[in-house]
Amino acid sequence: MQTLIELYDERPLENVLGVEVFRPDRVVYVCPERVAKDHALQRRLRDFYTHRGQKIQVEFVKADVYRADAILKTLRGIVARFPDCAVDITGGTDAVLYAAGMLGSELGVPAFTYSRRKNCFYNIHNADFADGLPCEVVYSVEDCFRMAGGSVRTGRVDNGILRRYLDDIDPFFRLFLKYRRQWVSVIGFLQRVSRAPSDAAPSLTVHGGYSVKSERGGRIEAPEEALRDMKKIGFIKNLSLDREDGVRFTFRDEQIRHWLRDVGSVLELYVYKTCSDLGLFDDVRLSAVVDWEDTEPAKAVSNELDVMCTRGVTPVFISCKTGEVRTEALNELAVLRDRFGGRVARAAVVTAERGGIPMRNRAAELNIQVIDLEDLSAGRLGKRIRKLINGSFSGRNLP
Repeated sequence: MQTLIELYDERPLENVLGVEVFRPDRVVYVCPERVAKDHALQRRLRDFYTHRGQKIQVEFVKADVYRADAILKTLRGIVARFPDCAVDITGGTDAVLYAAGMLGSELGVPAFTYSRRKNCFYNIHNADFADGLPCEVVYSVEDCFRMAGGSVRTGRVDNGILRRYLDDIDPFFRLFLKYRRQWVSVIGFLQRVSRAPSDAAPSLTVHGGYSVKSERGGRIEAPEEALRDMKKIGFIKNLSLDREDGVRFTFRDEQIRHWLRDVGSVLELYVYKTCSDLGLFDDVRLSAVVDWEDTEPAKAVSNELDVMCTRGVTPVFISCKTGEVRTEALNELAVLRDRFGGRVARAAVVTAERGGIPMRNRAAELNIQVIDLEDLSAGRLGKRIRKLINGSFSGRNLP
């Protein structure tokens, strides 16, 4: 097989997996007019193959994907040009699949498909080379977005530095659980007492009042016990607490300063470390900014994803919320999962609240798993993530 005919699908994986496994010299996408005219989309798909180190000719052929007779005519034309071809019928509309079946019956063209459940390919017609062939492709987080025409930019955290802080994350999370009910107030105090003047760079050394003005107009007093615990875990040093002289301390470094001034960082870090420690995933990414169309940052339509993992070809999207989980957040997570992962993807929301019935019902409707405070407090986060990926389409047994 030198040419692979792909039936273009809105789900990214269906468009690329056959090409990745069988490595043809050429792929011809039978696609709707919209895709045939979208040169930017075509360029991004070619760029994906280049990114994956595959030298391949990519061609797009327009067809009315809802008329089987028109599609069959298009397929006949492709086969006439490239006789040594096969058809991947994993994606496409029902009309396209019907036409591909007719093509196989008429001309004997090999046809195969991919089973997401079994993570292997199957012979549909004259394609013995594909029968029962396991898919051993492994994708990174970046690969998942590139195949869908997007890209990933560094978010609030440079993932390259995280290994230096792995031993700090569990103590940080235990501190969060201890002060969970007043966490917003604790972080609010740190934000205000360490605020730098507009004309000055942030400093690691802090000296401020014992009480500071809150956003809502009241006052926040220094959370003495929480500050002492931060000193114990090595996040701050040189701590001095005095109602007259105020509060003095020094952040350990710039990254710790950032995490102690951000309400949600502690939960995201804990989820990231848990996913990394499980040993299930081929790639784990914290705080990834997703550019939907791989454009210049100033022009990009983007979202930030708290934690994302990949196992084989299966992406896992995780949203972390220290407070209430709103419907908008669930909808956004579902859109990201469907756009960049398709049917193979998994999604979960991790919340430091117990979560009400309406939220859980909406999450269930969107096929999003809810991992809540009880799971976190009982140390069940790893078990719940393992359950989330269990039976995934990666086809590998869990350790």
